Amino acid sequence: MAMNEKLIRDLYELYQGEWWTQGRSLDDIRLMLQHSDFLFAFCNESDGHLVAFARVLTDMVFKAFIFDFIVAPKHRHDGVGRRLMERILQHSDLRNVRHIELYCLPELVPFYEKLGFSADVSGVCLMRKAALTRLYFRNA
Repeated sequence: MAMNEKLIRDLYELYQGEWWTQGRSLDDIRLMLQHSDFLFAFCNESDGHLVAFARVLTDMVFKAFIFDFIVAPKHRHDGVGRRLMERILQHSDLRNVRHIELYCLPELVPFYEKLGFSADVSGVCLMRKAALTRLYFRNA
């Protein structure tokens, strides 16, 4: 799916409402979208606004990782998240990938378990190395 400027701005607004994506800039979002393997999104039929989004990075064989799975607050608990995840898992290029992974908050584990995900990953731990600083250069 190609994201036009309106949808990118809608995604920016969705991100600003969540602690885990708050503060992302439009420029960074545009760059992120260019370098994601798959983009999945649902829009409201009446006004065209983005109501759900996810992106996937994958090697197409062994691993696929779902990032930024987000549903607009007023569309939660009405099946949009389930339908978005089903779309991802049924995608012809992803359905045979050996491991499809994501990370989530503990309160969302039951939602993902209903979709076939498991927290049992054989003792594997998520590890992270954060960038020390991020430099931005501007033309003077």
